[in-house]
Amino acid sequence: MIKSMTGYGGAKGTSGKIDISVELKSVNSRYLDCSIKLSRVYIAFEEPIKQTVQKHISRGKIDVFITIDSSNADDVEIKINRALAEGYLTALTVLADEYSLNGDISAAALIRIPDILIASKREVDKDRLCTDICAVLEEALTAFDNMRQSEGEKLNNDIALRLDEIERLTKAAMEASPASVAEYRRKLEARMQEVLQTADIDEQRILAEAALFADRVAINEETVRLFSHTMQLREMLSSSEPVGRKLDFLVQELNREANTIGSKGNDAEIARITVDLKAEIEKIREQAQNIE
Repeated sequence: MIKSMTGYGGAKGTSGKIDISVELKSVNSRYLDCSIKLSRVYIAFEEPIKQTVQKHISRGKIDVFITIDSSNADDVEIKINRALAEGYLTALTVLADEYSLNGDISAAALIRIPDILIASKREVDKDRLCTDICAVLEEALTAFDNMRQSEGEKLNNDIALRLDEIERLTKAAMEASPASVAEYRRKLEARMQEVLQTADIDEQRILAEAALFADRVAINEETVRLFSHTMQLREMLSSSEPVGRKLDFLVQELNREANTIGSKGNDAEIARITVDLKAEIEKIREQAQNIE
């Protein structure tokens, strides 16, 4: 089943006591354009994140938003600068003795001295964190793919209806083509009678002219190719592989055959059919722009 290039997905998870949130959104693009929105502290994770995305997506402009919240993590460690504390304590004791100062030296007084206590973060296991981020990303991509498949089903159904109409119009063009030749012969015979002012017209000459006209306006090859292209399109729509680029090319071929039929068909009915054909092909082209 085909997938749309537009979609949204999200997931949340944890790595220890670190909260991870992932959101994805995508729009149409001719090629794959993956943008990672992530804190620069974790910039080294970009490559494995992109590789995970590429397993699911072949083209489209996708934005990946990753939020890492470590506010609940117990990764802060308080260290005592013992050498500095002992130095201050010795100096304060000497001052108290030499100047007969009253009062005890308290811990509260010591910790107010700069650099006695040092707060630092414990080292995060970056390999584990990266693995957990990619696991949450996989969940978000699953939701993202489900939405794209749902959109793809709607595109599939719409294109299938367009193909039915294109095949109907192609058959109508095939039926109208012999009638245009007969009409040309009738008009040619009437014109010759008017010019020559006689009912005695050379039948062989009329047959020869009609045969040349029939060869010039024959659309058999174009209609056969149109049916072939619509069959290929149906096969592509049932494929599990990304087919967006192939669809773009095949729609161009459909349009080329329709243009040729329009240029050959020297008939108002065929001209009308050609306009309707091109309108349906254009609608398929617009839908194909959304397909991965």
